[in-house]
Amino acid sequence: NDAWGWTDPDSGRDYAIIGMRDRASFVDVTDPYNPVYVGILMKTEGASTSSWRDMKVRNNWVYIVSDGAGQHGMQVFNLERLRDFDGEPVRFEEDHHYDGIASTHNIVINPDTDYAYAVGAGGPNGCGGGLHIINIEDPSNPTFEGCFQDMNTGRRGTGYSHDAMCITYDGPDDRYDGHEICIGSNETAISIADVTDKRNTVALGMATYPNVAYSHQGWITDDHAYFFMNDELDEGRGLVSGTRTLIWDIKELDDPILVKEYISDNPATDHNLYIKGDMMYQSNYDSGLRVYDISDPENPEPAGFFDTVPYQEGGGMTGSWSNYPFFESGIIVVTSGREGMVIVKVRN
Repeated sequence: NDAWGWTDPDSGRDYAIIGMRDRASFVDVTDPYNPVYVGILMKTEGASTSSWRDMKVRNNWVYIVSDGAGQHGMQVFNLERLRDFDGEPVRFEEDHHYDGIASTHNIVINPDTDYAYAVGAGGPNGCGGGLHIINIEDPSNPTFEGCFQDMNTGRRGTGYSHDAMCITYDGPDDRYDGHEICIGSNETAISIADVTDKRNTVALGMATYPNVAYSHQGWITDDHAYFFMNDELDEGRGLVSGTRTLIWDIKELDDPILVKEYISDNPATDHNLYIKGDMMYQSNYDSGLRVYDISDPENPEPAGFFDTVPYQEGGGMTGSWSNYPFFESGIIVVTSGREGMVIVKVRN
């Protein structure tokens, strides 16, 4: 299912972290032609197997959650332990555990701060599925910091966030320079919040859009001026003619404006997308990895693709779930349901 990556700051080796139904798998992808299986971290003891497992990295630690998995909580694992690999794959144990949440759909981490945000969380303090804020300054002792819920969003009006992106803002809206801002894909809408004060979070802006089916996930451009978002169910329900990417102008954080619905000529359902520089990398289920040049953000141009399931097409939900394009080496790790992990690189 999901994927993330880690580059060892000491050795420079690249590792892929791959979510599976009952575990996370660690793969050394430094030599992309000869990936090396290093080991696994099994799901929390007593938790259910699940199609959803998500992870993010901060300061050589990976934080892992799972949805539909009972009392899974958040696993904390020290990635420096991968350095001890001697050729025999290892069945690792978690280093620490956070049980302030139960099942959780996704985990979000601001790369500049020591805060994680569990979204779509269950449990007595799941924050209605909105942002459940966790202080991870001390990975051995994650602590609850606060909630954010935009009650104007979510199917049940609880502010449920399916996924989010949190950043230290450095964009055109100078009112919020240096503030910690989270942008949520909240089932029915885009939601923007100022979470600088974890005990006093503030809703800044929200907006809906035509033919909404399920606001799923998105990523901000490097200049913090645009947010590209996908809707997971619009293609399958016949609401659009092809894969739709929603392009939001967020130059004023309290007034997000939908400036473009980019619809490709492919009917595939979209899933996770990420942006690195002027390139956008979309995992679009039956059409695999799709790459776009977004140097003109309001007019994306196809730049390449790798179809992980060339034997089928359409609006189904098999094929590529996610990708990780942030390795400095330029390799892209792509996950695909039955096909496993694929490593690719964009040709110049």
